[in-house]
Amino acid sequence: MLFPIISLLIIGIVLFVISFFVNDRFKNIENQIEQISLSSLQDSYQMKKKLKVLEEELLPTQFDFSNQTGLKSSVEKHVEALYRQGYNIQQISQATQISEYDIEALIKQL
Repeated sequence: MLFPIISLLIIGIVLFVISFFVNDRFKNIENQIEQISLSSLQDSYQMKKKLKVLEEELLPTQFDFSNQTGLKSSVEKHVEALYRQGYNIQQISQATQISEYDIEALIKQL
């Protein structure tokens, strides 16, 4: 009875000592995974930062275009109204202070 207890105790101590060496492999893998996750987080942060800079560069031009298209539509409506009332291109040009060439182009789009 004493022999099995002593042998189990010795096996337990040996396994306990071996467990310290086995952890080093897992720590190595753990460190590699941590490095990969940190690098991916850094990459995603840099990409978000670059994307934000690009959006800031592009958004003001988009607002400018939307304002210009809004102005063009009101000018087009005014030119269309004058044209439908029977004014000729020269009169519309004088009334809106837009070149005759642009008036002709707008009328052709109607």
